[in-house]
Amino acid sequence: MYLELRHLRTIKAIEDTGGLARAAEALNITQSALSHQIKGLEEQVGTELFVRRSRPMRLSAAGQRLLRLAQRVLPEVRAVEDEFLALRQGRAGRLHIAIECHACYDWLFPVLEQFRRAWPDVDIDIRPGLAFRALPALQNEEVDLVISSDPEKLDGVVFNPLFDYSPTFIAAANSPLTQKAYVEAEDFLDQTLITYPVDRARSDIFSGLLTPARIEPKTHRQVELTAVILMLVAAGRGVAVLPDWVLREVRYRPDYITKPVTEHGLQKRLYAATRTEDAVQPYMAYFLRLARTEPVKLQRGAAAMTTGAVSGGVAL
Repeated sequence: MYLELRHLRTIKAIEDTGGLARAAEALNITQSALSHQIKGLEEQVGTELFVRRSRPMRLSAAGQRLLRLAQRVLPEVRAVEDEFLALRQGRAGRLHIAIECHACYDWLFPVLEQFRRAWPDVDIDIRPGLAFRALPALQNEEVDLVISSDPEKLDGVVFNPLFDYSPTFIAAANSPLTQKAYVEAEDFLDQTLITYPVDRARSDIFSGLLTPARIEPKTHRQVELTAVILMLVAAGRGVAVLPDWVLREVRYRPDYITKPVTEHGLQKRLYAATRTEDAVQPYMAYFLRLARTEPVKLQRGAAAMTTGAVSGGVAL
């Protein structure tokens, strides 16, 4: 037996309308063509599907079985058709994200919450386990977007600039560096430096200052979570250099001081890497707009805190 979707639609239309003429009109075919289709289907199944002597037309037991199949299958087919239409129109899609930036969760979650409300049909996921091979995963279509501060020239990949940020020094309030206007590479010689567990080439403080200056901190400790880094710094167990947006967490606490790194400060830029063809998708463009604006709110708070630390010695 060979069933087509049109056969299921025919069975359901006749049941819904109660007759051949109305069903043919609903299906936009002639009554003769509909009768021919029913005859061919009955020949396939080897039994009558309708009790023709009844008015209105009534399904036989075999017809009822096909009707149950149609009632189960046709809504699923319609749902898939709607999904494909949404994809063609740019209303649906997939946004799976890999992150090379540990601190990015601070601004990423608020961005994703706004994005979810605007694009409920887009499937969102974060793939933290791909951090060390995020860009190959993007090229292989395992993920759709990579947050990174290290752009590379890759075929089929575009690095969309998001925003600039300032890696900022943070230490306990009783640090000997309290009176300095800014920190330099030599200030790390007698310090325990706490960083995220990333390669030095991808660490802002190493790539932007210490490695070019050939300075090695007294001790280097790697910690996964921002909250733990801040706790260790407050306890005087080390110092850290964190993105400015993270520092809003300690704005009202007297446990810390914050300083620019070098006289003119370090400047880094964050990017969202996407496949070239995906960057123009409406939902992707919306996400990129959010990712360019939401983090600025966090940076403004961090800037206010840093100003207070430099002028008053303690971040209040």
